[in-house]
Amino acid sequence: MELLAGIGGFGESLWSYLIPFLFVLTIVVFFHELGHFSVARWFGVKVDVFSIGFGREIFGWNDRHGTRWKVSWIPLGGYVKFAGDENAASVPDREKLAAIPEEQKAGLFHFKPLHQRAAVVAAGPVANFILAVVIFASVFMLIGRPISTPIVGGVVADSPAEAAGFRAGDRIVSIDGSAIESFEEIQRYVSTGTSELTFGVERDGQMLQLAATPRINEITDSFGNVHRVPQLGIQHGGTSEMVRSNPVVAVWQGMTQTAFIVERTFDYIGGMITGRESPDQLRGVIGIAQTSGQVATYGIVALLMLTGLLSVSIGLLNLFPVPLLDGGHLLYYAVEAVRGRPLGEEAQEYGFRIGLALVMTLMIFATWNDLSRLQVFSFLGGLFS
Repeated sequence: MELLAGIGGFGESLWSYLIPFLFVLTIVVFFHELGHFSVARWFGVKVDVFSIGFGREIFGWNDRHGTRWKVSWIPLGGYVKFAGDENAASVPDREKLAAIPEEQKAGLFHFKPLHQRAAVVAAGPVANFILAVVIFASVFMLIGRPISTPIVGGVVADSPAEAAGFRAGDRIVSIDGSAIESFEEIQRYVSTGTSELTFGVERDGQMLQLAATPRINEITDSFGNVHRVPQLGIQHGGTSEMVRSNPVVAVWQGMTQTAFIVERTFDYIGGMITGRESPDQLRGVIGIAQTSGQVATYGIVALLMLTGLLSVSIGLLNLFPVPLLDGGHLLYYAVEAVRGRPLGEEAQEYGFRIGLALVMTLMIFATWNDLSRLQVFSFLGGLFS
């Protein structure tokens, strides 16, 4: 009976994760592919397929330009397939391209000028960044963002803040010379790494300079997920309120938030390379689905913010110079611009194979992290012990 109850609970959790996950991923993928599609159409490229998902088609329709718009069974991405492509990765079918009459080449992606091809490829990630800015700006304008006075309410024992000399009642007015207006700004500075920070502090009418280095700590959120984050050891002691921004300021804040996510991502990658960060924080499809379900319990605004975060991540990931990704295509085009001619067919084929191997390795590693985080291996081991 306990096993049946566990299976039933798992089924409920599956649906609670799956629906928010599909909501988030579909929006992000749709706008990514819409970026490719829109710029391709602008340059007169013939598009055969616009697909959300992979595999067999669930439903679809043809537009007046002959493009097949469809939704497919495997909802783990999507693609735009141009006329003359051999597959969804935009690898050209060279035999077919060689046999195409001159009068038909004008509408084919692979015969477009180099700058147009590069613009079409870059448009996908750019669309992801634009989507993120729009989401963040809309939330800041319509809902607002929490603004808390930068006052220290308490200092955690044996923390970097205690060692630096922080006291309850201190007002932090600057970090590394930059003015601070909210406690959220302090959290943002601290979360970016473990470098020493210089704080301008107002205490009893006097200005002090305190130096502290954030420490990486493991914290457990309300869902039981463990995160490794830099912390200073100060607690908030001021007032908080939701403040809405006007459209111009909201757009700027949306751009700032997007840039912060990009910066934090590079900091994390650099930390993994140097050993400061653990790769066990990487998440795959299962982890993103779990996070989507958990965030959805906080409401649609939280889910939209997660969508913006994931959109930035997808856009940035696709710009990495790995063959198979958009950044790999841009790398090939950069080589073509320098050489004056494309790389040979064999070199490109080997590049795509290496890219596929790298992407698959990353997916497997991230999925392993997801399963380990869910304690699936411990559960399976318990069944046979």
